[in-house]
This record gives sequence, structure tokens and C-alpha cells, in this order.
Amino acid sequence: MSTTIVEKRLELEPTAIRVWAEGRTIFIKLTDGRLIEFPADRFRILKQATDAQLQEVTLRLDGYAVRWEELDEDITVPGIVAGNFQLPLEMPSLTTHNSETHC
Repeated sequence: MSTTIVEKRLELEPTAIRVWAEGRTIFIKLTDGRLIEFPADRFRILKQATDAQLQEVTLRLDGYAVRWEELDEDITVPGIVAGNFQLPLEMPSLTTHNSETHC
């Protein structure tokens, strides 16, 4: 693949200008203005991380990836935007109430 094709491809893929964590949620500000957020628990290594470890996130490869150095974890921004998570979203269980039906 030529350098020009690679550069064009990278221009089309989403990249980030900022990344940060609040609690167990990761936020990514994209170059096109979108703000993406996802639960850290959607990735195996991040699920095991402490809140303090999650705070230590940086951008790599000109915003193409996010990195947690201490955890040795890299995740691509296009993968996150596409929803390519390792683990399913854990939804809180809904309590169903048995109620009598009156006709």
C-alpha cells in the first residue's frame, strides 16, 4: 500500500484530540467535534483497572489510539467509534412487579 493511500485512509478514519476518564467512563473528543463515551468495563483489561489507573490515559499515533501505559493497553479510536467492544454492556437488572390484572 502506498504512503498516499495510507494517508488518505487515515484522513477518513476518526481520530481524537482529547481523551479522559471520569470514574469508570472513558470520554473521547473527536477531531470532527463528536464526543464519544463508553464504560471502561467493556474491555477486559480496563474492567480490572482501578479508577486511578483509568485516569492515566493518553492519546497515541496522532489521535488514532488511546493508551494506558501502566496497563499496557491500546485501543484504536476507529474501533471504539465502530462499537468494537470486547465485553457486552452490563445492564442493571429490572425488577418486575407481579400485579394482579383486573378485567
